[in-house]
Amino acid sequence: MGRDGGDGELKLLGLWASPFVARAKLALQIKGLSYEYVEEDLGNKSELLLSSNPVHKTVPVLIHNGTPVCESTVIVQYIDDAFAGTGPSLLPADPYQRALARFWAAYLEDKIVTPWRRFFMVKADEEKAEAMRQTVAAMDALEGGLKECSSGGGGQSPFFGGDSVGYVDVLLGGMVSWVKASEPLSGAKIIDAARTPLLAAWMERFCELDAAKAVLQDVHEVVEYARTVQARVAAATASNQ
Repeated sequence: MGRDGGDGELKLLGLWASPFVARAKLALQIKGLSYEYVEEDLGNKSELLLSSNPVHKTVPVLIHNGTPVCESTVIVQYIDDAFAGTGPSLLPADPYQRALARFWAAYLEDKIVTPWRRFFMVKADEEKAEAMRQTVAAMDALEGGLKECSSGGGGQSPFFGGDSVGYVDVLLGGMVSWVKASEPLSGAKIIDAARTPLLAAWMERFCELDAAKAVLQDVHEVVEYARTVQARVAAATASNQ
């Protein structure tokens, strides 16, 4: 699971298909940290998960020397802070650049992840279409965010973090398999080279990273998993009517 960080015991509670768990895995991989991975069954949650994340009762949860850290955006920042002397930094040292990264991370969660998640939880075709429309539309501004974050030093850098992968890269990168799966699932291209060429090129570069190859899920498996989840949601909705 990567090289030994030499800074205590790390355990990650996750679900293989989760893009949010993939974020934590990417951060650990990029930092070169060893960790124990525990696959959770969210239909039969372990006592460890319930006691480690009593508020949300879901994954990912990172346990560092017995202390749990929850929520993928928080976990990625925690990994960067707790292991500041190990591997590359995910958040820049410059206060303005840190603020910029956090701004676009918040935008990603609010304007892209929120409607994207809604797409899988609603049943009506109109609601699904609207959720996906909002997700795709929000990518236009993120395209500008990539240009802004990566344009330091007078040239265009390959990542949100500049010449190397940063915080926003990890958050969006964890979703790449699901971004690709969304086209066969919904007919919509979330990242389209014609509409958002910088993001399309970014996604190709990100997928070539060793960390991405080690962590990202197989797209076909994600499609099958998503269809199973959607069928479960539809059945639950029907039984409640």
